Amino acid sequence: MDSKILLTIGARLPAFRGSLLISPGCRYSITKGSRSYATRNTLSGSPISSRRQVTVTNDDGRVHWKELSLKEKTARTTQQTFNLGIILTGLVMTGGCAYFLYKEVFSTDSKTVQFNRAVDRIRSDSRVKEALGSGHKIRAFGEPTWNRWARARPIASKNYRDASDTEHFTMHFNVEGSSRRGVVDLHTFKRNGQSNWEYKYLLVDIKGQPRIYLENTDVSPDRQNSSFSFLGMQWRK
Repeated sequence: MDSKILLTIGARLPAFRGSLLISPGCRYSITKGSRSYATRNTLSGSPISSRRQVTVTNDDGRVHWKELSLKEKTARTTQQTFNLGIILTGLVMTGGCAYFLYKEVFSTDSKTVQFNRAVDRIRSDSRVKEALGSGHKIRAFGEPTWNRWARARPIASKNYRDASDTEHFTMHFNVEGSSRRGVVDLHTFKRNGQSNWEYKYLLVDIKGQPRIYLENTDVSPDRQNSSFSFLGMQWRK
């Protein structure tokens, strides 16, 4: 049995012509026409795995952790740490955008809310509509720019605290009706411990027209008693 034995199948099986090669290592091959089939020698050792090596770029999590080598475990740990960092960064950025949106748009302290409230007061005042012209809807905008088609114009505003820790907010913007244009000045304040803003003054200056006061606590202090709070702002009757 030490020598190789060759078994040749002849004319009795015309449908199959080939040879069977048997060796002491149990390695054999069958040849049929131009095709050959072979098996690996599994008696001399364990079978060789055919999976590809796991790296940082190709790891899809299908290979179990216990089947990974030390190098592959390091690659998977690196990949998962990187993915976790991306997720945490996204959460932080989303939270920051939500906070900025709330402070700038929805909060009662935001410049946008103060601007919209003042514009609503101006559009509903009969004196302003008569002076500016009520043929078209009164529009409000920020500072004039060289580009007449600019849609977003800056609005001048300022926040500060005085010596008594009272918070103040001032704003300056423009309004335009069907016949004239005007300039609006706004000053609101909020005392320490209060949640609502109060008007110090809200006025409209129109060229060739007397100044129109919608709010002026210095001129009419007696009206302070006839006021009510709504949407974070102190309104006067």
